[in-house]
Amino acid sequence: MTHEKKLKFFLFTAIYLWTSLLCHGQNTAGIRKFIPSSRNAEAAVTEKTLARSVEFLCDSLCGGRRTGTHGGVEAAMWIQRQFAQEGLAVSSLSFPAKPDSSIAGHNVIGFLSGWQQGQERRYIILGAHFDNLGQIAGKTLPGADSNASGVASMLGLAHMFKTMKILGKTYRATIIFVGFDAKEMSMGGSRAMMDAIAKGRLTDPETGLAVTKDKIIAMVNLDILGSTMAPLASGRPDYLLMLSGKRFINQLTSCNNINPRLKMDLCFDYYGSEGFTRIFYKRIGDQRAFLEAGVPAVLFTSGITMKTNKEDDLPSTLDFGILKKRTWLIFHWLDRVM
Repeated sequence: MTHEKKLKFFLFTAIYLWTSLLCHGQNTAGIRKFIPSSRNAEAAVTEKTLARSVEFLCDSLCGGRRTGTHGGVEAAMWIQRQFAQEGLAVSSLSFPAKPDSSIAGHNVIGFLSGWQQGQERRYIILGAHFDNLGQIAGKTLPGADSNASGVASMLGLAHMFKTMKILGKTYRATIIFVGFDAKEMSMGGSRAMMDAIAKGRLTDPETGLAVTKDKIIAMVNLDILGSTMAPLASGRPDYLLMLSGKRFINQLTSCNNINPRLKMDLCFDYYGSEGFTRIFYKRIGDQRAFLEAGVPAVLFTSGITMKTNKEDDLPSTLDFGILKKRTWLIFHWLDRVM
């Protein structure tokens, strides 16, 4: 049985059992509500699905995904199709890649509603930039780790949360998935996104109302997430860096300790360097525009390597088993945050 068939069979069985519980007996008022475990979502993300995403984004069709090129548009359209397949409410945001530039960038946005009747609307922005440097001196820079890996993880998380919704899990927040463009052009996509929020131009498709800054719980950025070439300790490829505030750090530590299958080597600064932590967290990531606007933000990364921004940043250099574990752990953390 293929992975897809197994997942469909599992979902059908879970929905059947849930329906049976609701319909069984004369009085269903006393039946305890079935709450699916977050473990149920793990089957939605495999090494194969992550690899397929990275391989497409590194294909010659995308040509290195430089903003404003045909390959960059192909990548944006592909992400849009992936969002639509997950049933997200899809939109886009076009903008000048740089001030006064004729080059247009295109953010791809997908809403997964978590709002419940009677609750205050809250949002989490979960983003990963899909652009890369394109071609330099006639050589294509495929950008497998930077940042096809982050996009693959983001799409995996969309599939995991959609799976949990199908199983009946309810959340307190709507997730706004964003494929950011023009990160390599002074973080143009994330700046355009925050500007749209500040000016009331980002609206919730369910209500038509503006998504305001005060309703955003966190912005989560996935940037360079698939390598095991810069471990925190020798012989420990299962590691993850999280740059964030203390509240979010404590929640991730709790998830990591509870589940020994995902117990990763965690670091909450950039390899112990205060200076590099400040640079990577506050200056050069897509979370910067949100931090400067007062929105709590988180950066997940596996660190830059000697292949970052090189022509040999290829899918074959990534560890998709570890990328899967990182995606799972981020999901369990988000499941708690929401």
